Amino acid sequence: MQKVLLALRDSLWLVPLLCMIGGAGLCVGAATIDRATGNALVPSWLTGTPSAAQTVLSTIVTSLVTLITLVLTVITVAVQLAMGQFSPRIVGALLHDRLSQYTHGLFAATLVYALLAIPQVDDSADGGHVPGLTMLLAYLLMLASIVALVLYVHHAGQTLRVAGLIDLVGDHLHEELNRAYPANPTAPADLDPRVILAPEPGVVVQIDVPGLVSAATDAGCTLRLLPAMGDFVCANAPLLLIDGNEHVRADAPHIASLVFLGDERSYRDDPAYGFRQLVDIAERGVSDPFSDPTTTVQAVDRLHDALRQLATRTIPTGDHHDKLGTLRLVTPALDWTGYVRLAFDEIRIAGAGSPQVARRLRAALEDLQTVAPAPRQPELNRQLELLTLDVQRSFDNDSDITNALNADQQGLGSGPDLIHGGGMSGSHAAPDPLRSP
Repeated sequence: MQKVLLALRDSLWLVPLLCMIGGAGLCVGAATIDRATGNALVPSWLTGTPSAAQTVLSTIVTSLVTLITLVLTVITVAVQLAMGQFSPRIVGALLHDRLSQYTHGLFAATLVYALLAIPQVDDSADGGHVPGLTMLLAYLLMLASIVALVLYVHHAGQTLRVAGLIDLVGDHLHEELNRAYPANPTAPADLDPRVILAPEPGVVVQIDVPGLVSAATDAGCTLRLLPAMGDFVCANAPLLLIDGNEHVRADAPHIASLVFLGDERSYRDDPAYGFRQLVDIAERGVSDPFSDPTTTVQAVDRLHDALRQLATRTIPTGDHHDKLGTLRLVTPALDWTGYVRLAFDEIRIAGAGSPQVARRLRAALEDLQTVAPAPRQPELNRQLELLTLDVQRSFDNDSDITNALNADQQGLGSGPDLIHGGGMSGSHAAPDPLRSP
């Protein structure tokens, strides 16, 4: 018996099958009510003529058959891609996703309902009749299926992301841990009253700075946000720290709710996430088996542009004051050095062995030196020194090292050693006798 229950719990078909039975039962019940009321429960202007009602029900059946076939085909392909891209062990979590099962069940229930509703319509020559309640429920089920389809497409798109798959498995693991090892409600809570805990796991995606400043002002304290924007926070992990005397009474649940935790980082209030994504693209371009240095150069183009815009701008420190100038909130904030290292460290290490990437990195750093103010020059100088060392370790031939250390906006294509009139053409490039002067 236990094996049967376990098989039913892990089955993909159980929920859709139950929904199909529910759809059949709903149609039988609606038809019974219609017959008991003489098919007069719903006005005829809403249901239409018998011929129109049969046409609508037939259209619903045809469209649902096509939709179910398409959805199952797409989900099969998506599962195969997820197996190849991430892990074959992710299939179980995808197939057991309850929201997907309920959506498939709704489609199946609507199909069965429409099939059973067609014979209930009497299109005889003497005028016939239309079961009003049955038709009304068919309309509602079809409308619900359309809404569910849109939501399902969104859900599937979110789930098949890397972060979505990780969260799907993580949520299942969280539920199993709670089931297998329930928390002890009588355990003593030895917590620092100055620490505000995160109510749930997630990534810091938004911070309500005005709200936190206002809450700190009301409590007469200073709040320190411990995780930075984009950091993952575990459930019940320290989220904020209250700086103040021991008699401070702050509304911890309200304050915790002002730090929004999501499944994945977003662009809103988190410009470092854009840097992170470009770096990820760039790294894949120089990492086997995705060796594509041109893609890396294109990503560096955008990183270069972003840092050039940032070079002369003021970067907030993360200190926030109230109207009287009192420090009320401190949040971790990335500075110029942090942005430069985020943009270049990993690409430099991974791409130093590619002349195209190394040349483009050098061009970007040298250009940034021309616009960055003096206090921001040391990190650029450090990156150039590290780039030189990395290139020297990657090549044995002095000529290759010299070539890789030439600044070039295209990686290979517009450096001074390649174009006419370049600074290196006289000493390192032989003149082309066939080129027009």
